[in-house]
Amino acid sequence: MEKKAIIMDESAMNRAIARITYEILERNRGAEQLCIVGILSRGVILAERIARKIYELEHVSVEFGALDITPFRDDRTAEETKSAKSTIHFPVQDKRVIIVDDVLYTGRSCRAAIDAILAIGRPQCMQLAVLVDRGHRELPIRPDYIGKNVPTAQSETVQVSVQEIDGTDCVAIYQNS
Repeated sequence: MEKKAIIMDESAMNRAIARITYEILERNRGAEQLCIVGILSRGVILAERIARKIYELEHVSVEFGALDITPFRDDRTAEETKSAKSTIHFPVQDKRVIIVDDVLYTGRSCRAAIDAILAIGRPQCMQLAVLVDRGHRELPIRPDYIGKNVPTAQSETVQVSVQEIDGTDCVAIYQNS
């Protein structure tokens, strides 16, 4: 893969996360009954940052968890879906669940996340926050909160890098060979 462009640097990512957090708080009238669930792996890091920002703004600790969607994916065989690394140690029943992912593409990961959450309880509502929406949906999934809309070709890949995993914060577009 050949890097085409960096579309978000560290400061742009921080601004997007802050904006998403403000929008979440505004739409939900504060942090009451909120919980944040990040999709493994980079969605978890972004969700953690949103949870920290909510604490900074509201002085309220929202419940936070990591969601492994592997067992709920529709593109894997039964042997490949045995992984279950979710760490959601709180009830989602009657909560306002914010699902966080790094890149929204076809919508299949989000559908799997919805199924995974419904398998553990029935929330009051679920909302979707993504850092990058690149289009090309295959399912009727629409994010509630978007850091950046990036129209892409299907021959391109959007890669989110986070300090905690990759040593840097940025979003880049790559051209597939």
